[in-house]
Amino acid sequence: MADRNRRRFLALAGLGALGLATGLTRPARAQASVVHVYASPYCGCCHQWVNHMRDAGFEVKVRLTEDLDPVKSYFGVAPALQSCHTAVVDGYVIEGHVPARDVARLLAERPQAKGLAVPGMPAGSPGMEQGGASDPYDVLLFGDTGARVYARY
Repeated sequence: MADRNRRRFLALAGLGALGLATGLTRPARAQASVVHVYASPYCGCCHQWVNHMRDAGFEVKVRLTEDLDPVKSYFGVAPALQSCHTAVVDGYVIEGHVPARDVARLLAERPQAKGLAVPGMPAGSPGMEQGGASDPYDVLLFGDTGARVYARY
C-alpha cells in the first residue's frame, strides 16, 4: 500500500513539474494548440486516436505512462467520464475517443467547462474503428457542475 501511494505521489509530482514546464496547469489556458496526450504504452486504440488528431491537423505530443489514474485525478475527470487516455489542449481536458471536429469546435467556441469526454471505448469512435461496426455514443461537455451532451454520434 505504501509503495502504491509513493508511486502516485511521484506521478502527481511529475505532473506538477510537467505543468510548470509546459503551462499545463488548471485552469489556465495554454498559448499554443498543442494536444498533450497521456496514454498507456500498450494501448493501440490510444495511438490510433493520436493519429486521428494528427490527420485532422493537430500537433500532438504523447507522454506514455502505465498509471493514468493520477493524470485523470489531477485534471478532474470523474470516474463516470473516464476512458483509456487523457489529453489537454489550451487548458481543456479531452478524455477518451473524442472526434477531432468536436475538439476544434470546443477551441473555437471556448465554453466555460473543464473539457470534453467520450466515456468508455465505444466502437466506431475515432481510434475504435472496427470494420464498420459502430455503437451510438455521446461527446459530453463537462465541468464542475456536471456534464451535458455536446455532440451525438
